[in-house]
Amino acid sequence: MNILIIEDEVNLANSLKLGLEENGYDVDLAFNGNDGLTKALSQKYQVIISDIKLPDITGLEFCTLYRQYNSETPILFLTALGTTEDKLRGFDVGADDYLIKPFSFDELLARIKVMSKRYNVQSNIPTLLQADDLILNMDSKTAERNGIQINLTAKEFDLIVYLIQNKNKIISKKEIAEKVWGINFETGTNSIEVYVNFTRNKIDKDFETKLIQTIHGRGYMIKDK
Repeated sequence: MNILIIEDEVNLANSLKLGLEENGYDVDLAFNGNDGLTKALSQKYQVIISDIKLPDITGLEFCTLYRQYNSETPILFLTALGTTEDKLRGFDVGADDYLIKPFSFDELLARIKVMSKRYNVQSNIPTLLQADDLILNMDSKTAERNGIQINLTAKEFDLIVYLIQNKNKIISKKEIAEKVWGINFETGTNSIEVYVNFTRNKIDKDFETKLIQTIHGRGYMIKDK
């Protein structure tokens, strides 16, 4: 299950990530509201945990903006603001739960389990991933670039999803093998390179801007603004 934590206290965020990953969850971090909103809108999460006092936009503002696009994913406010008025304000903007700092990690785990059961995986709101003019629809598993439909195999689609989710970051062949295929990378094979080239021919060949970049000796990257 994927969880997004939006928390500007770096030590707390990293501690929560470690604890949740030890309990089998996949966790992404954002240290300000804008970054949190970008991540929340770019992929599906089963639960979002957010502080209220954040740099740039507050947790309340994040929730208000996010609810314009997604009314299903549960949001838990993790904050020191614990008055009844604070809680009501949080619920008014679309939060599902409220946990006051300091808190018990076991209680947080229990809240997450309850909220995840309410998560509607059949949401009718499409989740889109985008890099430049390439758009992936995560619900229909389709891709288009500059309005032109691109036919990808299931694994080509998974590959592009992973690269976009990590855009502007160099991804090694080993990481692609493990994260996309779920296999151990064999250094003597060029299967990943061949597959990336197949995908690149579909994504980049007929377009001026080349999105999939080869970083020699290191891996691959999708560059985006």
